Amino acid sequence: MTDIYSLLWLVIGGGLRFFDFGRWTIPLASWLAPVFLIHFAHLNDPLLAIALIWLITMIAGYFALRGVIPLPGVAYPIFIAVLAVLWTLPYLADRLLFDRLPGLASTLVFPLAWVVYEFILGKASPFGTWGSIAYNQYGNRPLMQLASVTGLSGISFLVAWFGSTVNFAWDRQFQGDPAASALIVYGVTVALVLLAGGARLAFWRYSKTVRVAAIGWPDGLVKMDTVMRVFTPKPLENAEQPALRDDYKLLQDYFLDESRREARAGAKIVLWPEINLMVLRSDEEVFMECARQVAREERVYLLMGIGVHRSDDARALENKAVLVDPTGEIAFSYLKTHPVPGIEAMVSTRGKGQPPTQDTEYGRLATVICYDMDFPPLLRQVGRARSDVLLVPASDNKNIVHLHHVQAVFRAVENGVSMLRAARWGLSSAVDPLGRTLATMDDAVAAQKAMVAQIPTSGVATIYSRIGDLFAWLCVAGLVCAIVLGLFT
Repeated sequence: MTDIYSLLWLVIGGGLRFFDFGRWTIPLASWLAPVFLIHFAHLNDPLLAIALIWLITMIAGYFALRGVIPLPGVAYPIFIAVLAVLWTLPYLADRLLFDRLPGLASTLVFPLAWVVYEFILGKASPFGTWGSIAYNQYGNRPLMQLASVTGLSGISFLVAWFGSTVNFAWDRQFQGDPAASALIVYGVTVALVLLAGGARLAFWRYSKTVRVAAIGWPDGLVKMDTVMRVFTPKPLENAEQPALRDDYKLLQDYFLDESRREARAGAKIVLWPEINLMVLRSDEEVFMECARQVAREERVYLLMGIGVHRSDDARALENKAVLVDPTGEIAFSYLKTHPVPGIEAMVSTRGKGQPPTQDTEYGRLATVICYDMDFPPLLRQVGRARSDVLLVPASDNKNIVHLHHVQAVFRAVENGVSMLRAARWGLSSAVDPLGRTLATMDDAVAAQKAMVAQIPTSGVATIYSRIGDLFAWLCVAGLVCAIVLGLFT
């Protein structure tokens, strides 16, 4: 039977979970929510406790992720209900094993299970690493540096371990040597991580920078129907083409003119957002010649987010990033690997999952497109290639403006690259290889739709780009060992 007084811990933990992910995040909530939910579970029958934790986290998730997860109608609450089941599995593992393992080993069950849950979800889900509690620690720069060694998993482990460690001491009324030992071991571990991260921030220096510019979306230049026509899953009628071609030409002229202006102001690399520039397949060659001329005349590297509209194909969109060098030659063309689940995935041609690189006088340039950034295995190719500058055309919406920027910054830290991200309807940003923000531009409020920054031209080699998710795999092995040990204890 549920202890009626313990329901207070359930309510507090559920309330904190509301700020643990989604649109409104408070970093401290990620540390505190498991403290109260684990304690509630420890005081009550396992199955009933887990059922109530599932219910309250489902309610929190329903409101926190509304508008973030692009699912229509009844599909959204069903998805949240299933996702909430996954959220409760670490609590179930801890509840069943915490009193069957010796000493401090019992505190490891919850963080191990949490990392394994996030790791499996990141591999299997079409939404990639969305929802990782590590992202909530954005702004804690010393802690963020751990991502350069373990990826997100190490940060998630430390955050989750706090809850189980506090409960180990709480179950013992914070008295005695075992409780003190648990708190000391955890405190020393976190202190060492923060000290190492702080040292990395304090002692890393870069010698050269390059002026870069990100061009924003031109409000009111064309109608939204024009922008979204490529996402309509039906062939383009011949009668539609002249008007659409004229509107696309307005966009093309705008971005070419803005690129000239920024190049003449001193920018050496100019970036456009994702599929801001639309062009019909039949007009692509003519447009590309114009773009090559601009790059050649202005002596600038031009990375263009381009949507090629294949008017006679059910998969009408080629979502590309094309780099033109200062000689006017096309250095590379990259097709988006991970279209967003839903209508974009339905109408898009997928890329082969090989981010290109180009050696330049400003370092080794690489690119991926928007949603690709939510998949660390793809981005590790950028780190392993020892890239220096990552150029990211992106497109967001008002519900994910901050979230998507944050996730992109973690990819820069993981792979040791400077990042320039140009976002249509979102937050454009420039960050250094340690995740420090150098410039931002909110497309919704900026009067002048151009962001300028000086970014380092040399990257930083990271352990994570070499060993990948080794820490996560060790957590998988650790959880299996804990389960086996618990079954035979």
